[in-house]
Amino acid sequence: MSVKLVDLLVIGAGPAGLAAALEAKRHGLSPLVVDENALPGGQIYRSVSRSPLADPGVLGPDYLHGRALVDAFMAAGIDYWPQTLAWQIGADKRVSVTRQSAGGGTLQIEAGAIVLAGGAQERPFPIPGWTLPGVMGVGAAQTLLKASALVPDTPAVLAGCGPLLYLFAWQLINAGVPVRAILDTAQAGGRREALRHAGGALKAPSYLMKGFKLLRAIRAAGVQHVKHVESLRVNGTQRAESIEYVAGGRTLRIDTSLVLLHQGVIPNTQVTRSIGCEHLWDEAQLCWRPETDAWGETSLPGIFVAGDGAGISGALAAEPSGRLAAIQAAVKLGKLDGAKRDSRALTLRRELASHTAIRPFLDALYRPADSFRVPPDDSTIVCRCEEVTAGDVRRMAKLGCVGPNQTKTFSRCGMGPCQGRFCGLTVAELLAQSQGCAVPDVGYYRIRPPIKPVTLGELAVAVDAPEFRSERAGFPK
Repeated sequence: MSVKLVDLLVIGAGPAGLAAALEAKRHGLSPLVVDENALPGGQIYRSVSRSPLADPGVLGPDYLHGRALVDAFMAAGIDYWPQTLAWQIGADKRVSVTRQSAGGGTLQIEAGAIVLAGGAQERPFPIPGWTLPGVMGVGAAQTLLKASALVPDTPAVLAGCGPLLYLFAWQLINAGVPVRAILDTAQAGGRREALRHAGGALKAPSYLMKGFKLLRAIRAAGVQHVKHVESLRVNGTQRAESIEYVAGGRTLRIDTSLVLLHQGVIPNTQVTRSIGCEHLWDEAQLCWRPETDAWGETSLPGIFVAGDGAGISGALAAEPSGRLAAIQAAVKLGKLDGAKRDSRALTLRRELASHTAIRPFLDALYRPADSFRVPPDDSTIVCRCEEVTAGDVRRMAKLGCVGPNQTKTFSRCGMGPCQGRFCGLTVAELLAQSQGCAVPDVGYYRIRPPIKPVTLGELAVAVDAPEFRSERAGFPK
């Protein structure tokens, strides 16, 4: 197997990855961007350069903002390998990648520095009935809309909390799709706690106005909006038939065949954990994130994390985050001196601060309630791949399991195709609750490569670097 040498490898072509590559190019580096998707943009700007929607404007101005970033990336002549999975990354910055198109094949890359821009994933939302057909995450439904122009053919019920819940409801309304109801499950007292951070929120008035606009449009569309929901259950035999909820001490039900769940996003830490980066528990955002310095550099020299993968800040904050990582990488690789870096960093840090000032307000306002993160019903499935329930995890805790890796040994929990991405946080919080300790004391799964499934056939076909040709010339205009 041949090895391709690059000075800077960027993994992920969302806003952080694109901005990092552009900044690196500006300072004399020759970045290579690899991405699992077929087009640049990541989740937030998915398919923005080639939207299947007759009117992409239904997704809003924030989505269309990504077109300028993608256009700049297209025009910069940066090496770009789409549909390429980086499935093994070493602390020595040697990366194994597999091309998932054009016949496949595997190649190794040696990089002088790496910027990880894998973004975020939806927080697990295990409630009774969440594994029934007809129940899916808001993020997945939004992907279908952006990438394939697919919309529900029946009115949906959206349940959960977080800005994306309201944004997607608004996007569905714009697309002419009726929304049956929004069931808000944010933790009680969140609004009162958020007011403590009002000063930061007032520094970002555009974000506040955006939120008011969404709520006003949802109200004008006549969507039922239920606040302070305390319990959720999806009922059905072969598929979703209704959603049952408790609010104000009353148990109510809405007949529906489509339920879209969402309670915020968390950093996708599978890659950084597989490499061996140090991680911290973020109590404000109730999630793990890699430990990084002011430039996004992890505990492993030369490996950076930019964007939401380092802590949830949003798409606009991801761009300066990626640029900061790139200029520090340029210094380490001898392409930029410290004085020029610091001068450039002043502008970038001001931009970053303008987008992160509102974060404590949002984190408090949309804090997921304990009962929706740690299922009180023992029969609720928490690991969909291996069908392990909350009760199974609690029983394992009583048997002496002190961490997720032991529950994996006992039950295969976390050993399915997702490798614990969608159960790891829930399992850790369940164990912590059962043992009366803090989540950091419980820890997380030990992640080993391959980070995502690869076939034996893909591994068997070793290809040379020229066969992994750049797609930059094939970008849509």
